[in-house]
Amino acid sequence: MALPELPPTRVVPLDLEGVRTYSIREREHLVSRERFARPVEPDASAGELLDSLPGFLAADRLRELAEAIATARAAGRRVLFGLGGHVVKVGLGPLLADMIERGLVTDLALNGSAAIHDTEVALIGKTSEKVTETIVDGRFGMVGETAEVFARVFARGAQDERGLGRALAEELAGGDYPHRDQSLVLRATELGAEVTVHVALGTDTVHAVPGADGAAIGAATHIDFRRLAAVIADLTGGVYVNVGSAVVLPEVFLKCVAVARNLGHEVSGVTAANLDMLQHYRPTRNVLDRPVERGIALTGHHEIMLPLLRLEALRRLARRGGPR
Repeated sequence: MALPELPPTRVVPLDLEGVRTYSIREREHLVSRERFARPVEPDASAGELLDSLPGFLAADRLRELAEAIATARAAGRRVLFGLGGHVVKVGLGPLLADMIERGLVTDLALNGSAAIHDTEVALIGKTSEKVTETIVDGRFGMVGETAEVFARVFARGAQDERGLGRALAEELAGGDYPHRDQSLVLRATELGAEVTVHVALGTDTVHAVPGADGAAIGAATHIDFRRLAAVIADLTGGVYVNVGSAVVLPEVFLKCVAVARNLGHEVSGVTAANLDMLQHYRPTRNVLDRPVERGIALTGHHEIMLPLLRLEALRRLARRGGPR
């Protein structure tokens, strides 16, 4: 086949003979063998495994966050965890309750989904439905028992400055919940943590059932917004970790910081982190970038990241003699 006639090129290839080089020993390097991973034996301890991780990227971010948490607790500062529903669904409630009991975490903020899953676990030891199947005929979210529980909780939470988180803990403590020992909300409250629940109307299944009272829902969660603002007003030198909430809690966190600073609270020296399977816009901007001096992003599955973070933070806190 004859080649087509095209205009001649006007570019002459550069002659590389004049390129200057320099010694590899003069170059600044980002990677050194001292930071490589070390293989551990099959019977190695979890601590030995953590020590063997390479000194790069996510492994270093994990250590950095663990160090921030340990430093804050050793100094008597708050460590606040914000939780999306998936964190409870993958069975991390007992682990988070343990972190509170050991003094590693001081306070919790949940979105509505996390509160619902925690309540259903306390009620029957199970939670989470097959949405793809139940959305077809409109059964999705229409569970009578869960709706009845939250109708009571919303009404009680709107009264006497109680708030949604406190009302839910009282419901779980006083009602017929055979598996209440598995409830993160109840256990955290019993241990003295401040527990708040934050919802946007229409975002949760219990808003779409008979007995749902929008006024009570709004009043109860607004009390918790003000309560969380008080926690964040005292967050100077502390840590906020957003785990699995892509929209609601990052927005609530940003507004609470604004309210606290508007009222004269410094809220400085805060380390914020976002742990999720994807790094979304709002956590990145409203948790890690805008309101704090230091932001740490860790991308991965909660059921793997959180146990590793817990252990590494506890090890570092123990070296400091425990929480103050």
